[in-house]
Amino acid sequence: MLTSGGDSPGMNAAVRAAVRAGVNTGLEMFGVRHGYKGLIAGDVQRLGAREVGGILERGGTILGTSRCEAFRTKAGQAQAVRRLEALRIGGLIVIGGNGSQAGAYALTEHGVRVVGIASTIDNDLAGSDITLGATTALDVALEAIDRLRVTASAHGRVFLVEVMGRKCGYLALLAGVAGGAEAIVIPEEEQSPEDVATAIRAAYQRGKSHAVVIVAEGARHDADALAHYFTEHAERLGFELRIVKLGHVQRGGAPHVFDRIYASLLGAAAVEHLQAGSHGVMLGIVGGQITATSLAALGSLHKPLDPRLVHLAHVLAQ
Repeated sequence: MLTSGGDSPGMNAAVRAAVRAGVNTGLEMFGVRHGYKGLIAGDVQRLGAREVGGILERGGTILGTSRCEAFRTKAGQAQAVRRLEALRIGGLIVIGGNGSQAGAYALTEHGVRVVGIASTIDNDLAGSDITLGATTALDVALEAIDRLRVTASAHGRVFLVEVMGRKCGYLALLAGVAGGAEAIVIPEEEQSPEDVATAIRAAYQRGKSHAVVIVAEGARHDADALAHYFTEHAERLGFELRIVKLGHVQRGGAPHVFDRIYASLLGAAAVEHLQAGSHGVMLGIVGGQITATSLAALGSLHKPLDPRLVHLAHVLAQ
């Protein structure tokens, strides 16, 4: 198995479950270090039940991860396949997000039996309501937002907090709703800097002494763009803005209960699928159940935000 792309809480729990489930049924289990880069290089180690002991509560991935441009080429993929054949590895579990699952699909086209596990804090991967790592990343973001609101209140300031998520506003939307944000800026819903200023001004007019704005890193008007606008128009707007980018701190949390439980279920299920001859799929959670989505179809699927949450965010910000 390998972990690829951005690390996320729960990856280690999935590795642990897959290894122990496989060993329990008499399989030999191996871990690829540093994702597809390690697969091309043949950086593979045997994993037993004891090698994955003590990792359930750890964030990140003990296998390491990387982004590998060489694997995007047919030559790189062919080299990876040769490595698998030389090691007589009969199946591969790929734990990661969109790019990782695209790589998994590429391997299926070379005849490799692959099962993916949906894992990304961005929660932008179709085929799973919630991807591994997203809920823990939300809790980390929310803790930071709660602390920043204390300072915002003490100083009567506006804090603009940028969260990760690439082009998906899931983290920003849920963190904003849970954190009581006065405004939420996401890629899926266009908002101008003046719209944000209007929301902040309305909050002050309602008697609030401070405000918190949550912005997704992938929004057209991200933290830097909004900061520039507010600085340029500071005299007219009449309030001070502080910028905080949470960045990669959101990835580093120890996995919380949801990520530990579902990572364990998905890791074991991946082994079961391979043993049953069901491959070329990615496993995720849909309606609380483990569900398999074809890797071939995954790239064409779109995962929209829940419109009810978008509407709720507007209502609760008033």
